[in-house]
Amino acid sequence: MSGRGWLIVFEGIDGTGKSTQCKEMEVYLNKIGIPVSRFREPTDGVWGQKIRKILTVGRGDVTREEELSWFIEDRREDVENNITPSLSANKVVLLDRYYYSTAAYQGALGLDPDSILRENENFAPVPDRAYIFTAPPEECLARIESSRGSHSSFEKLEYLKQVQKIFDSFQGTNIKRIKSSGAIEDIHTQLCEDVHQLIES
Repeated sequence: MSGRGWLIVFEGIDGTGKSTQCKEMEVYLNKIGIPVSRFREPTDGVWGQKIRKILTVGRGDVTREEELSWFIEDRREDVENNITPSLSANKVVLLDRYYYSTAAYQGALGLDPDSILRENENFAPVPDRAYIFTAPPEECLARIESSRGSHSSFEKLEYLKQVQKIFDSFQGTNIKRIKSSGAIEDIHTQLCEDVHQLIES
């Protein structure tokens, strides 16, 4: 491994299976003795809890700009308290959602995705690998409904289609797109092979 750990993020619209794969990767890396930390955003901190409240009860009179500022503040705390210390300890950091999600979801509300990416990259480390999970939004909504019985305010079909479009627009040598309609085991195997190549290079 390098002089610091590796930051690997799992991105995509809800229902793509990214959270499942993030957890599976943590189990796998622990099993083979590679130091690993797994986090999620929004966090369980003060700002993250405000965001999660929006997800369950709706935005109310919270503006897009105010909501974006909460994501930024939550991420600043995550970088300072969790991500940077774990990378400094030479761990593999697995992150369920990161600033690509903020750019895609807030971008679908009408804000500028590129500007959101730039603002985040001023303080947040660029991931060594960003897995963007892709699946038809209709399929994702069906998965969400079967597992949770309801949709959050972020989970309306036309909105998710727009979010997916923005995810599709992101470019970078660190980005790998993962078709997530296949078997969980097959996707996990594909990810394990890629992670090994990444951390052994």
